[in-house]
Amino acid sequence: MKIVTDCAADMPKEEMERLGIVQAPLFIQFPEGEINSADISADDFYNRLEAMRPQIPTTAQPSAGIFAELYRKLAKTEKNIFSIHISSGLSGTINSARDGCDLVKDETNVSLWDTLSLSGGERFQVMAAALASNAGWAIESIHERLTQIREKTELIYTLDTLEYLARGGRIGRVKAIAGALLNLKPIIRVDTDGKYTTVKTERTINKSISTIAGHVKEKYGNTPIWATVLHGRFAEKADTLAKELQEKLNIAKMEVMRISPVLGVHTGPGIVGAAIVPMDLMSDLV
Repeated sequence: MKIVTDCAADMPKEEMERLGIVQAPLFIQFPEGEINSADISADDFYNRLEAMRPQIPTTAQPSAGIFAELYRKLAKTEKNIFSIHISSGLSGTINSARDGCDLVKDETNVSLWDTLSLSGGERFQVMAAALASNAGWAIESIHERLTQIREKTELIYTLDTLEYLARGGRIGRVKAIAGALLNLKPIIRVDTDGKYTTVKTERTINKSISTIAGHVKEKYGNTPIWATVLHGRFAEKADTLAKELQEKLNIAKMEVMRISPVLGVHTGPGIVGAAIVPMDLMSDLV
């Protein structure tokens, strides 16, 4: 079985190559033209993003035709394809994948999976599916494990500024201006329906980071966890969050990674957060 995902999963290229995962593109549309998010480094992207102010690029999902072409190509060597994507509550990508499936239904066998997450939360599910498939698990057993991971993963982050959410139309300008005047730092998580919900707002990034660590501690207690700290271009605060998590939680595995530029369009460089999963849901696979 071949695993397909999208670049919102924030998977390093080497990891995808090692696990045999194929990535469908998500696009960033700059005034001078469209690029595949995977084709620009995080730092080059943020340099361009900040140089555009007060404009902002837009993002676009793959078309059904792109998915159909990808599935056809993979079907030449593997008829069974498992396509795992960013939350349907945040993107229409999985709908494009479904339409792509319809175009190739007589040529290959494609099944779809809605992660109801993104970034590190999506990555945990994609990684688990690839590892389980490579180990010979049946698709029903993979579905069962992904359901458990989906239900027990926490994806939570904070933002240094609401400016990019406002410019991208993700929140109202009045709310953004009020937040900026009050210097508010929202703490946002992905809820069980795959959509964003605000946990709390704080006045400083450091306070937001402490609140994130406290929220995760309340959820997981002393359960051994895999923590992936994620940031845009905010390495110092990512290190701060990693340290707080290590002090408060039972960390079995810790990583610090960058988020995809296609996600950074809507957050700007000042984003820091974490994806958390109980280690027992991954340890028999890695």
